Amino acid sequence: MNRHLSFRSGNPALSKNTFKNFETTSTERMTLEGTVNKTILSLMILLSTAYYTYSNGDISYVMIGFIVGLILAITTIFKKEWAPYTVPLYAAFEGLALGGISHIYMEQFPYSGIVQQAIFLTFGIFGSLLFAYKTKIIKASENFKLGVFAATSGIFIVYLISFIMSFFGSGLSIMNPMNSSLMSIGFSVFVVIIASLNLVLDFDFIEEGVEQGAPKFMEWYGVFGLLVTLIWLYLEILRLLAKLQSRRN
Repeated sequence: MNRHLSFRSGNPALSKNTFKNFETTSTERMTLEGTVNKTILSLMILLSTAYYTYSNGDISYVMIGFIVGLILAITTIFKKEWAPYTVPLYAAFEGLALGGISHIYMEQFPYSGIVQQAIFLTFGIFGSLLFAYKTKIIKASENFKLGVFAATSGIFIVYLISFIMSFFGSGLSIMNPMNSSLMSIGFSVFVVIIASLNLVLDFDFIEEGVEQGAPKFMEWYGVFGLLVTLIWLYLEILRLLAKLQSRRN
């Protein structure tokens, strides 16, 4: 039995059927080195565009970045062979949006270093969990995957409810970055933990692609899955830090 079991990730981009029905040749297969190199390149693109909007204080790209990013994400999911073209663009537009949002948080909490802390924590968690996965400290067992998948699904149901409620006034109060109640902070801590654990499943997904000899373009698709999770994690860390900062003030 393949040790990479059925539940891949709460990430909708990474499912158990992703590697099915692909034909590969010996010279066109997915490799771990290729995926790592493309991950570094994509993160450089994202950070470059994010720095542009953040340093210029330009928040006009937030909606454009997220909308175009969503379109590119959907396109990538349904047209995986386009990933070498759509994923760099996805990284660029999401960077524009993240830079603008980061600037908003920075203005809301000046001199707090909230953005720098969020970046440090995001990459710190990424590196720590990658180390834990490679050294088998954390294993992506079937029960682990099922638990993370169920928790992630529950979180997105809460997101959906809050989004629907926003059309009738305001969303759920626990989603408000200015809500410094213990319940709201506790929810954010839980979301950050689940988003972090999704990285382990993303690592497992990429490893399976390499083992199964997936086509070369799937390196970019694996990068796409990681970007989706890292962006979610960063935004939730920002939200959590904002709540903690509000509690101090």
